[in-house]
Amino acid sequence: MAAHPPKTKILISANKRLQNLKEAFEKKYGEAPLFYAQAPGRVNLIGEHIDYCGYAVLPMAIEQSILAAVTVNDSKKIYLANTEPKYKDFTVSSEDIEIDKDNPQWYYYFLCGVKGIQEHLGKVPLSGMKCVVDGTIPASSGLSSSSALVCCAALLTMEVNHKSLNKVALAEISAKCERYIGTEGGGMDQSISFLAEEGTAKLIEFHPLRASDVRLPEGAVFVISNCCVEMNKAATSHFNIRVVECRIATKMLAKARGLEWGRLLKLSQVQTELEASLEEMLRLVAEVLHPEPYSREEVCKALGITTEQLCTDLLSPNTQHGKTLFKLYQRARHVYGEAARVLRFKSVCDEAPSAPNGVQRLGDLMKQSHASCRDLYECSCPELDRLVEICLQSGAVGSRLTGAGWGGCAVSMVPTEKVESFLKSVRELYYTADPRRAELEKHSLFVTKPGGGAAIFLED
Repeated sequence: MAAHPPKTKILISANKRLQNLKEAFEKKYGEAPLFYAQAPGRVNLIGEHIDYCGYAVLPMAIEQSILAAVTVNDSKKIYLANTEPKYKDFTVSSEDIEIDKDNPQWYYYFLCGVKGIQEHLGKVPLSGMKCVVDGTIPASSGLSSSSALVCCAALLTMEVNHKSLNKVALAEISAKCERYIGTEGGGMDQSISFLAEEGTAKLIEFHPLRASDVRLPEGAVFVISNCCVEMNKAATSHFNIRVVECRIATKMLAKARGLEWGRLLKLSQVQTELEASLEEMLRLVAEVLHPEPYSREEVCKALGITTEQLCTDLLSPNTQHGKTLFKLYQRARHVYGEAARVLRFKSVCDEAPSAPNGVQRLGDLMKQSHASCRDLYECSCPELDRLVEICLQSGAVGSRLTGAGWGGCAVSMVPTEKVESFLKSVRELYYTADPRRAELEKHSLFVTKPGGGAAIFLED
């Protein structure tokens, strides 16, 4: 795997999307782009909501991507435009980048990437630039459109300012800087966007960040289907509440076993400290945590902290208010169980093609994953559950929500010989029956395969 994102000379006129973007840029700014930057979306095959707990995940990049045309200027201003008319233009000084967490507009995600590179470079003055952004990843679909935008912006900011950073550094910077918008993710989306390679999924591990090839078995393909319910992670507290619940569960489990719980933040750290297996961690969860939700007062009493310390040290800004009850038992059970499923999924893939019933075994793990996301992590929604049910009825060996959830997409593993009948059935049962979904179906139901990572394109 090359250490740096590739720079490729390409005949723009031979690529319709690039040609259209070039024309849009020239119409907007009256000059030709200097270069193009691209970052792909991703589909997570298994391993949901465990990256921020320190556990490995198993995504692959998809063909849908964020693509930006860029030129440089001496104005010390950043001019942003989007090919989608509903997304407004934005201009900001490159010396004074502010990101409004309470107003998660598209351009603030872009500016997260710019600011991340600026911070990494020691707050050096940045060159001015003009950009037009084009996206083919459906927004709020669970396919990482926002993270791809952050990654694309970080990549092009590096290029505009004549710096050279490797893929791992860019992934880590992009994961960290997306928190400027208020999302406390774990780094999966940014890592696969930079580290992906065509033809293979990746096992992404953290601390240190590394990616291993996962060769998917022959005889089946992955199909993405959008339930057409949008969910913006930064605009709600659903996501960050789960992060907080896992953080509190970490403290509770660590304290119960006499560990220095004050310094531990992730469920994986408790396992490492105890030198325990995932199965042993599941038993510990059942022993230490009760299934009934915990109140703030109960958490404070168990940890011996004040309400103020709970808010300051454990809660995120958008979870500090209200009377939230914390489902620690359910969240920890999901995380340890899902971490084990990821390892079993990779193990089956490693055995292929000799693995007996390999495709079916992978499908079973996907079904177990969705049940855990639905029942223990409570990050599904009725439409997603119905869509997964229809996908299984239509011939998928496995189907599950992918991405943060609360809307967005399902990913299904479908035997190759059943793909056409599967698409027809899902189209009829889920999309055609609803006028709004029928209108969106063209971009909501498609076969995907492992794609490549972020790259720079230069006109040949």
